[in-house]
Amino acid sequence: MKKPRFIISGGGTGGHIYPAVAIANELKSRFPEAEFLFVGAKDKMEMQKVPQAGYAIKGLWISGIQRKLTLDNAMFPFKLLSSMWNSFRIIKSFKPDVVIGTGGFASGAVLKVASMLHIPTVIQEQNSYPGITNKLLAKKANKICVAYENLERFFPKDKMILTGNPVRQDLINEASKSEAIAYFKLDANKKAILVLGGSLGARRINQLIEKELDFLLSQNIQVIWQCGKLYLNEYTKYNDRENVQVVAFIDKMDLVYAAADIVISRSGASSVSELCIVGKPTIFIPSPNVAEDHQTKNAKAISDKKGAILIKESELETQFETVFSDLISNENKQAELSQNIKKLALPNATKQIADEIIKLIK
Repeated sequence: MKKPRFIISGGGTGGHIYPAVAIANELKSRFPEAEFLFVGAKDKMEMQKVPQAGYAIKGLWISGIQRKLTLDNAMFPFKLLSSMWNSFRIIKSFKPDVVIGTGGFASGAVLKVASMLHIPTVIQEQNSYPGITNKLLAKKANKICVAYENLERFFPKDKMILTGNPVRQDLINEASKSEAIAYFKLDANKKAILVLGGSLGARRINQLIEKELDFLLSQNIQVIWQCGKLYLNEYTKYNDRENVQVVAFIDKMDLVYAAADIVISRSGASSVSELCIVGKPTIFIPSPNVAEDHQTKNAKAISDKKGAILIKESELETQFETVFSDLISNENKQAELSQNIKKLALPNATKQIADEIIKLIK
């Protein structure tokens, strides 16, 4: 086979960037001589994260449509034309064999132009309710790799493959709990609660934990609280409390999952996929402020199968303490949630997605 060339586009959030990098790493392990080019949105986090992962990236002048009237919205048609023209120039220059999109507005422009130029395209849809970009691109895509069942109402059935979402490879092999307890300097006799707000943190979850911290600690537990870099200055003072660790970001996710007995988390696609693999009893608190309310739909897809507990932000005041008390005191309930969420895991996603991409190389 000739030296393959891949363009990968996805960004705006860690949930789009991480799968893109994971797919690139898998393809690179199979084709060490392959050439890769990422395309993202200027001023978004992919412009830093992708080079940190060792790949070249070009930025497009593109952003999403806001829900209210803004100057950005008025500029959208110009941004779209600019990003389409620049995508055309990038594709013509790089000459990819396959173009892969993991979501976000930059990937929309790149995949649209690639399909117009008859270059094979692959969509990787992370959520149980697809975003508008991927729904618009689906008809022309060659393959659509999905993480949830029953997406036929959004995508052509003959193009869909249920693969799951790429997850960090170190999560596939479970880390040792004793090593994790030692690493985080935890008390082996207390249950550990892990609080996750996503890569940037979550204001409402942080507010909840601050308000409920005395209640949580009264349950004889310890808390690892990932508050996000935007909020660290606000919450770092709680590191003075016994049995509380507040951090902006966690590098050793394999160890922190191994240490955790219960997880309180947002329900972005990557988080949900990881929690299925590690099989931890989980309380999902979806963000209501994301496109198509997809976090609620992701969490519901798991809670409907009795694999997690879902509490809406609007119900936290009335439900959180009751739900948490019931869960922490009920070992059988914890075991049931753990078993059920693990049944939904798809640990070979990255390999399967790479298999589908490779089939399209001419």
